[in-house]
Amino acid sequence: MGANAKRIVKKASLIGEMGFIKGGGNINWFPGHMAVATRAIRDRLKLSDFVIEVRDARIPLSSANADLQPMLAGKRRVIALNKKDLANTNIMNKWTRCFESCKQDCLTINAHSKGSVQKLLDFVEYKLKEAISREPTLLVMVVGVPNVGKSALINSIHQIASARFPAQDRKKRATVGALPGVTQDIAGFKIAHQPSIYVLDTPGVLVPSIPDIETGLKLAAAGSVKDSVVGEERIAQYLLAVLNTRSTPLHWRRSLDRETERRHELEDKPDYNNLKDLLPNRKRPPSTSAVHYIEDIVTQVQRALCETLTEFDGNLEDEGDLGGLLDLQFEALQKALKIPHKASEARTIISKRFLTLFRTGRLGPFILDDVPDDDVSVL
Repeated sequence: MGANAKRIVKKASLIGEMGFIKGGGNINWFPGHMAVATRAIRDRLKLSDFVIEVRDARIPLSSANADLQPMLAGKRRVIALNKKDLANTNIMNKWTRCFESCKQDCLTINAHSKGSVQKLLDFVEYKLKEAISREPTLLVMVVGVPNVGKSALINSIHQIASARFPAQDRKKRATVGALPGVTQDIAGFKIAHQPSIYVLDTPGVLVPSIPDIETGLKLAAAGSVKDSVVGEERIAQYLLAVLNTRSTPLHWRRSLDRETERRHELEDKPDYNNLKDLLPNRKRPPSTSAVHYIEDIVTQVQRALCETLTEFDGNLEDEGDLGGLLDLQFEALQKALKIPHKASEARTIISKRFLTLFRTGRLGPFILDDVPDDDVSVL
């Protein structure tokens, strides 16, 4: 095992054993009965000629469904790392190279961007035409764990397919003819002709397999596991622990200094720069505080975490020291977010707001999964 892999294991072990994780009680990762959805997905996978496996770009490995991997290994597929706008570009490039080194096709996408989705569909069409020349009808299936953007991708595919083949838009989806071994037609969207390529509607949602506590926390942080299953405070503590062990708040220092300088410059400027601004019926320019409201919150949160980590003189690899730092950071975040409640009531509110900032990318682009060494498989 290489030095990088040892570091990853050591960090994962530390975070996985921390008291705040144990103290939250047992986690029931699988609150629903998924047998029906699981059977439906497996049955359609058997019929599919190609698979688009959607994963969250922030957790390229943790958002894989281990239960499906044996079936997917024998399929033509592309791993679509969605939400690329929320992921660190440099680390994401390392991940794509990691998949390529395993001979696995991988593309980064934004499911809400038609241009991005069109590139994915062009790739799928190229791969199918390259591999199969005699099949008149080919089926593509989209799979992925909850909240990786599968529905957004399907909606974008529908819009693109409807523009390319307008006739199918009238009935919302095209119908693939009866297939051998199937008792009923399968609905999907036609995306290509000669051969005819259909993207199938994805049945149900398959709950991911969660092999360890940290994988579960990563899935929860990205929103693939409901907050109520794990608890917002536990998820926020995990994210703070990760940010601290990576020294991320210290990396914000330079941008925080620039932001302070910019605010001082804005404070010195008058609200109106032109006499036309004083004319009647003209909308009054919004105040600086209104325009930069979210930015102010982000800056205050980053500053609170940066200052507490800068002043911290303990050992981040010690559970007790790190736990003490997290308590201080919750107090600092309460002030930064201006939450007046008592500490016991405030922690849940702090956690929810902190998670919102993280999940919307306001705190910056992140990838929670560490890129493994070359000798570690990602499939």
